[in-house]
Amino acid sequence: MKRARLIAGLLAGALIACTVTEIDTRSTVPGAGPGGKPMPTVTDTAVGLPPAPRTLVYPITARVAVSDDYHGTRVPDPYRWLEQLDSPQVQQWVASENALAQPRLAALPQRAWFKARLAQLWSYERYELPVQRGNRYFFLHNDGEQNQSVLFVAEGLEAVPRALYDPNLARQDATVALSEFQPSPAGDLLAYALSEAGSDWQVWRFRRVSEGTDLSDELRDTKFWGVSWARDGSGVYYSRYPALANGRGDDAGRPALYFHRLGTPQDEDRLIYAIKDETTRLPKGQVTDDGHYLVITQVEGYAKNGVVVIDLRQPGTPVHELFVAWDALYEFIGSEGDELYFHTTRDAPLGRVVAVDVHAPSALRTVVPESAAAIEEATFVGGRVIVRYVEDAHGVARIYHPDGRLIGSVPLPGLGGIDGFRGEGRQRETFFSYTDYLTPRKIFRLEVPSDRVTLWREPPPPADAAQFVTEQVFYSSKDGTRVPMYLTHRRDMARDGNQPFLLYGYGGFNISATPAYRPAVMAWLEAGGAFAEANLRGGGEYGEAWHRAGTLENKQHVFDDFIAAAEYLIGEHYTRSARLGIHGRSNGGLLIGAVLTQRPELFGAALPAVGVLDMLRYQTASVNARQWSSDYGLAEDPQQFRALYAYSPVQNVRKGTCYPPTLITTADHDDRVVPWHSYKFAAALQAAQICGNPILIRIETRAGHGAGKPTWMQIEDYADQLGFLAHHLGVNVEAAAPGG
Repeated sequence: MKRARLIAGLLAGALIACTVTEIDTRSTVPGAGPGGKPMPTVTDTAVGLPPAPRTLVYPITARVAVSDDYHGTRVPDPYRWLEQLDSPQVQQWVASENALAQPRLAALPQRAWFKARLAQLWSYERYELPVQRGNRYFFLHNDGEQNQSVLFVAEGLEAVPRALYDPNLARQDATVALSEFQPSPAGDLLAYALSEAGSDWQVWRFRRVSEGTDLSDELRDTKFWGVSWARDGSGVYYSRYPALANGRGDDAGRPALYFHRLGTPQDEDRLIYAIKDETTRLPKGQVTDDGHYLVITQVEGYAKNGVVVIDLRQPGTPVHELFVAWDALYEFIGSEGDELYFHTTRDAPLGRVVAVDVHAPSALRTVVPESAAAIEEATFVGGRVIVRYVEDAHGVARIYHPDGRLIGSVPLPGLGGIDGFRGEGRQRETFFSYTDYLTPRKIFRLEVPSDRVTLWREPPPPADAAQFVTEQVFYSSKDGTRVPMYLTHRRDMARDGNQPFLLYGYGGFNISATPAYRPAVMAWLEAGGAFAEANLRGGGEYGEAWHRAGTLENKQHVFDDFIAAAEYLIGEHYTRSARLGIHGRSNGGLLIGAVLTQRPELFGAALPAVGVLDMLRYQTASVNARQWSSDYGLAEDPQQFRALYAYSPVQNVRKGTCYPPTLITTADHDDRVVPWHSYKFAAALQAAQICGNPILIRIETRAGHGAGKPTWMQIEDYADQLGFLAHHLGVNVEAAAPGG
C-alpha cells in the first residue's frame, strides 16, 4: 500500500478524486473471439496455425482509477501517473521496459546485419546547402565518418574551406548538436545554436568568423524560432520563453520577442513585442534585407496566422498591422523598399505570391497567381521570385520576375524532392538540392539573373541503386479519393503476394511527402524488402484543401488512406498481411497507432516512433504542443472531442485483441512529443495483448525527438527497428550481401 499511496500522490492534480489499484498485466485476459476465445493474429492465420500463447512477461504497470469527464463522457486514464516523467516510479518503469526489450532486440539474428550495413551506407561524404553572406560561404559537411556534420566557411565559392565549428569535439559521444546557424549580413560574425541531441532547446553563441573565437554572449530559453540579425551586425532579434525557478526554460509559457545587443548580458535584452490579448499566439521576427522593417509573424497553429511590422528607422513608432484578420497563412519571403512579398493561401488554397505596400495593406498585388499545383515554398533572391511547387508528390521549381512574368522552370534530374533557393534579394546566386529514394542529395547552384544551373556537389553513391526502381501508383481510398503512393523495390521483384513490404506514412501539418534518400530504406531494400510511401491527406501535396481534408473532424481520412494503401498492396499481389510492416514518426507515429488499433489483423508488424498517441491530453505538454490543435482539434470542444476520442490510440486499445508484433520507440528526453504518449500506449497494449506477438518499447535515454542525433545513435535505433521488422516479416538477411 505504500507504493499505491505514492502513486496516488503523483496524481494530486487529477480532475477527480481517485482510488488506486494495481493490476498485474501478466494475468490472463479473455479473447475477443466467440465465447471469449482468443482471436488469431494475422501472422498466425497466414500460415494456418493457431495463435501462439502469450509467453512474454511484461513489467507490472500499475493502473490508477483516474478518469476525466469530457462533455458528459467519462474517460478512464489509468496510466496518468506515467506523465510524471521525473518520478522514481516512472524511471523504474522505463528501466524495466528497457530491460525487457534491449536483450531481445540485441538477440535478433537480423540486427547484426542491419547494424553493419547501416554503418556502411551512412559513411558517404555529404554537404548541406551553402549560405552566402558578404564574400563568404557557410555550409555543413560530413566526411562520412563523423557523427555530427562540421560547419565550414570559405572566402569564395571555390576557395579552400576551413572548419569554423566542429560539434564532434564538444562531447565524446557526439550528443551535442549544431542545430542552427545564422551568419551576420556582412559575414564577419556567426550566431550558432547548440542543443542536446534530439532536444529542441537551444543555446545561442556568437563567433568571430576570421579568428574562429567566441564572444562572451550566450542566449538561453530559445527553441524553434531562430534569430534575425540587425543589418549593422550589432545584435539579433529572437523569441525567448520565460524561465522557471530552476533556471530552465518554460515551454508551457509563451515566448516574447527581444533584441540582444552584442556585448551585453541576456537579462538586459530589450523587449520588442509581446502578445498580450491572445494566450495561444506566439511571435517570431525577421528583419528585411534593407533593415527598414521588422516583420513579426503571429503564430497559432498551421492553418492561419497574423502579421504586423515595426519600422526600425523610427524607434518608438507603434506597431503597424498588416494582416490581422486571421483568414489565411502569410509567409514573408522578401522585400523591395516598402513593398513586402508574401506566399499566402488567401483566396488561393493552392497558394499564390502577393506584394503589399506597408502603407496600404488593404491592396494586394498578385505576383504569382494560383495555379494547378500547390506551392510548397517561395523565396525572393536576386530580384527573382522562385517558387517550389509539388505536382503529384514530386518537386518542381519555376522562376518569376517581380512583375509576375514567368521566366522559366529550373531543370531537375528527375521526379524527386527539392529544397533550397534561399538567400537575400540582392544576391546573384542561390543553391538548391535534389534527392529521391535512390539518390542521395545533390546540390546545385543557380546563377541569377542568367538562370544558369550547375552542379556544385554530388556525393559518391553509397550503394548500387541500379538494381532497384521507383514507381508511382494511384489507388482509391475508402471514400473514393485518388491517393498517390511511391513504391521502391528490386527491378525483378515478383508480384506473387509474398514480398516483405515496409509501408511508411505521415499525413499531417501540410507537409508534402516527396521522395528522399534514406540509408535505412536502402538497407531494407538490400536485405530483400520493398518500400512504399503513401501521400496521405493532411499533407500538402494538393494544397490547403488536401491538408484540411485530413485534419480536425476529417482526421480519420488520413487513417483510411493508409489502410487503403495497405489493402492496395495486398490486392495487387505485391505482398500479404503477414509480410506487411508499417512505420511512421511523430505525427506519423499517431498514424501507426491509430491504424494498429483499428485494423490489427491487416499488418504483420508495426513500428510507431515518437508518436502523438494520447489525443485527449497532447495539448497539456507545452505551448508548442497546443499549436498542433489546428490539425488535431482539442478535447475541450465537444465536436472535436468526439472525433479525437474515436481514434486516439491510447483510448482505443481493446483488451482481448491479438495485436501484431509491435516495437514502440521514444526517448525520455523528447521535449517535442513527450514520451508519456508512448509509455501509455505501450502499457495499454501490453495489458491488452492476448497472443504471443511481442509488444516492446525501446526508450532512448541519451537523446530526444530526433533532430541532431549522432550517426551512431541513429544506426543503433534503426538496427533495432529493422531487425525487429525483418524478424517478424520473415526476411532472410543471410541471402543478402552488403551492396546487393
